[in-house]
Amino acid sequence: MHQYDPECAPNPEEWLALDEQERFSIAEQYHREARIKLPNLSAHAIFHAIVENQIAEGLEPVVRAMARLAKEGLTRHDAVHAIGFVLANHINDLFKSKDDATTSQARYDAAVERLTAKSWRKEFS
Repeated sequence: MHQYDPECAPNPEEWLALDEQERFSIAEQYHREARIKLPNLSAHAIFHAIVENQIAEGLEPVVRAMARLAKEGLTRHDAVHAIGFVLANHINDLFKSKDDATTSQARYDAAVERLTAKSWRKEFS
């Protein structure tokens, strides 16, 4: 796998076989070639890779959210962004909390389960 297109789910085995840096690089390359202007291309690509990792690893709340967001009308790329936004907020909250790993994962899973296309659009309208 040498190319990434967020509108097409990568093969999970091929995706996970890539080195983590390669995942970041191909996500970054996609956005660069698509001429998508971003405040921080590297950070954006990292969040893409993390969400794709979660999908490829079968993290159920994320897999369910991807299906739900698609049914609600988001493109796959926008669904990755929506989940990435929840992830970014979760990481920010981690710096402020003293939750253990289990509680932290449960909070993230719950936030992803609550995510809807409508709530995502509301954040960015």
